[in-house]
Amino acid sequence: MALDYPLHIDTRGRTADVDFENHIKDLIEQVLFTSPGERVNRPEFGSGLMKLVFAPSSDELATATQFVTQGALQQWLGDLIDIEGVDVQAHESRIEVKVVYSIKRNNQRQIAVFSREVG
Repeated sequence: MALDYPLHIDTRGRTADVDFENHIKDLIEQVLFTSPGERVNRPEFGSGLMKLVFAPSSDELATATQFVTQGALQQWLGDLIDIEGVDVQAHESRIEVKVVYSIKRNNQRQIAVFSREVG
């Protein structure tokens, strides 16, 4: 068991925890939506995804965004998961990221979708 993200109290009044598969999903979310420089002791941690969203839209930018995002996930979580694909879509004030990955521990394929309001 691992601490749930974001940190919160469960119905028993204890710190909430999650199983391994959900912990991996939480780690992916942290990499995606943390900007480099945001963490004091790990200034390189994160993907920079949120900054790329504000650049002018083009096919080249979409490809670059997916490449950078997949690279960040591989760098920070490559020992836990194999990334099969990343799809990043911007919809007005919302960004949506679909990550297809396999957990190395059990070779279980997962698809996770994350979204955030931007701006």
